[in-house]
Amino acid sequence: MPHAIYLHEVEFSAVRSQGPGGQNVNKVSSAIHLRFDIGRSSLAPAVKEKLLRWQDHRITKDGVIVIKAQSSRSQDQNKAEALARLGELIAQASLVLPVRRPTKPTFASKRRRLEGKLLRSGIKSGRGKVDICM
Repeated sequence: MPHAIYLHEVEFSAVRSQGPGGQNVNKVSSAIHLRFDIGRSSLAPAVKEKLLRWQDHRITKDGVIVIKAQSSRSQDQNKAEALARLGELIAQASLVLPVRRPTKPTFASKRRRLEGKLLRSGIKSGRGKVDICM
């Protein structure tokens, strides 16, 4: 079930990009810092709890997700990229894995395992010293 991200819960701030790029990097603030407060969001409580438990470098101790997008020269494209990354992060947190039910090994699998052990022990016992009696 996809979760809706409301724009009033997301805070954007424009910052200068890092790395090479000539004068454009030095004078244009095209990179975007996205901040999303998990505690004050409208996400389901289970998703909030799972996000807060994660040890991720993008999640601060205060429970705020910080994402920096700077791959494009356009602020709008960087905003869209940051929102997409936030959506992926929330989608990963909202996945519920099915519970694994342990099963017993079958009779045939037990027999194959024991035959393999018997074969291996025969190979290893054949590596010992040979006594030559005359």
